[in-house]
Amino acid sequence: MIGRLKRVHLREVWPHEAHDFTVWLQDNIDILSEVLNIQLTGAEREQAAGTFYVDLIAEDEAGNPVIIENQLGKSDHNHLGKLLTYLAAIEAKTAVWIVADPRPEHVGAIAWLNESSSGSFYLVKVEAVRIEDSPPAPLLTLIVGPSPESREVGTTKKDLAERFELRYQFWDSLLKRAKLRTKLHANISPHQESRLFAGAGKSGLSFTYIIHRDKAGVALYIDRGPDAEEETSYIFEELLRYRAEIEAAFGEPLEWRESENTRARHIAKYLLIGGYRAPQEQWPEIQDVMIDAMIRLEEALRPYIERL
Repeated sequence: MIGRLKRVHLREVWPHEAHDFTVWLQDNIDILSEVLNIQLTGAEREQAAGTFYVDLIAEDEAGNPVIIENQLGKSDHNHLGKLLTYLAAIEAKTAVWIVADPRPEHVGAIAWLNESSSGSFYLVKVEAVRIEDSPPAPLLTLIVGPSPESREVGTTKKDLAERFELRYQFWDSLLKRAKLRTKLHANISPHQESRLFAGAGKSGLSFTYIIHRDKAGVALYIDRGPDAEEETSYIFEELLRYRAEIEAAFGEPLEWRESENTRARHIAKYLLIGGYRAPQEQWPEIQDVMIDAMIRLEEALRPYIERL
């Protein structure tokens, strides 16, 4: 015979969160250890964290403090705030939030914390169950916790955010230096992308600065739009007829090719002088080389663009 599993209201098992559930968890910390796959010991109640008191503080196998916050109800911002406050006050790196009803937004918040911080955060759902008329038993379920994948995602997000900020700073600095020598990009604002465009005087043609992690470049970018691919090709071929004269005026060979994975064409000079990941004290030198190349590129191409 197989019995039927029934859920029991938590307040029937633990009438008071602090006096009943927290005391029970302190005496049965091994159950939480199994759920988290962390060896927890020495759980103590009502430890001070500034003017607040932590429900439980345990230790992991390395002796580091683990914050445990209990909530026999629907998760709320107040308890999430407490969790973070306690973590900072105790200078712990691991926090466990046990709730009866985790809201989706708090599940997302804990996942985000695991991606975005060096701490380890666990969200655990607590239930009480019984089989037929048996005594009630606890049921703890891990909803979200740290993982190598979440750490990798967090590192990627951090790298992207840093990349965007560095590119913005690089363009802001370059534009200020460029204004002293040319008006070509004078009305362009810095942004976070890898290319900085300025109109070349003809629709679909742009003089473009390029910045990557470890290299930079300048280019004439040609793209008349999705309905005018033949025009894009025609313009490129017309300029290509004067390749020798243009490269002689520029002073160096240029790359003439289609842009990767797009319908566009470009005439470019890539500069292996470093990129936005170079030390910032080297940026002025990199930017001066880019500005010089852009001035030469515009002067070499301008007569032929005007003939189009």
